[in-house]
Amino acid sequence: MFHNEGVMMGQFAHDFDRRGFLRAAAAGTVAIGAATFAGALPAAAQTPGPGAQQHGAGLSIPRDAIGIQLYSVRDKVYQLGFRVVFEELSRMGFKEVEFAGYTQDPSILGRQITLQEIRTLLDDNGLRAIGSHIGIGSFRSNLQQELDHAQTLGMPNIGTPNAPSDTATVAGYQAAAEDFNRWGAAASARGLKLYQHNHWAEFAFASDQPAVRLYDVFLENTDPAHVYLEMDVYWAFVGQYRYPGFDPAAYVREHPYRYTLFHMKDGKSDPNVGDGYDMTEFGAGDMPYERFIHAIGPFGNHHGIWEQDTAPGTQPNPPGSFGAAQRSYTALADLLS
Repeated sequence: MFHNEGVMMGQFAHDFDRRGFLRAAAAGTVAIGAATFAGALPAAAQTPGPGAQQHGAGLSIPRDAIGIQLYSVRDKVYQLGFRVVFEELSRMGFKEVEFAGYTQDPSILGRQITLQEIRTLLDDNGLRAIGSHIGIGSFRSNLQQELDHAQTLGMPNIGTPNAPSDTATVAGYQAAAEDFNRWGAAASARGLKLYQHNHWAEFAFASDQPAVRLYDVFLENTDPAHVYLEMDVYWAFVGQYRYPGFDPAAYVREHPYRYTLFHMKDGKSDPNVGDGYDMTEFGAGDMPYERFIHAIGPFGNHHGIWEQDTAPGTQPNPPGSFGAAQRSYTALADLLS
């Protein structure tokens, strides 16, 4: 029944191409950025002690609310539609979804699906919309409409996967922080949380001040009452590989209530590639997730979202994106149990 794995098609693909952050996506910006933490955790704090090694003890990532970024099954969303996808994800055990576009093949219904219909399908399958990735350009031009969409879907968070600025300077990131503060205040007024999702480039150093990581500029100049963060753990470790000198877990431990969401995807160490890792299904790699989930500390309520954002032509095969989702859910649930 399920075939042509990894094909990203039609309007769903047009709505949002996550890889477009490297290709100046039409939504608004090129992803150039950076991050650091002034004063990483000491080695003793980074390695969990004997008591912390017990699975699930004191973890701030709930096992009973594991989510999925729908970009991971984008071929199924477009080809089969939200109804079939939500039924399958619910059967697998997922409880939350993060959107990457709100459309499916219009031939499924003879028209495009509405947001209210998507909300009903979520409710019917016991799923919760936890967030959505929106091109930063839409925040600039259609902020209130995007907030309307979030409220219709019942999601508490709305964010962007784009870097804060396409100017890799301190001033560029300071200016971006002002934009995010304004958008975040508008989201807060509607009872929502605005978040920014990182890739590896946010962990680089400023082109005009090589001792300053741009992510620190963003973190320090955004209002913690209105601007939140989604740490993509995979890309954070890639950033650590490319721009050494920080510990991803230390950021979360220092600011536990700003990191409301995590992208939890896995990678295999590979010193022959520029990222230092090859992306893979969760549980099939060797990223230090056991250490990470204990090192971030017990504070905050961090939603764990699985994602595998490989290129469309390389989506896991066989049995494809649903198979990768099922296996990754099982591995993630085991990690958090």
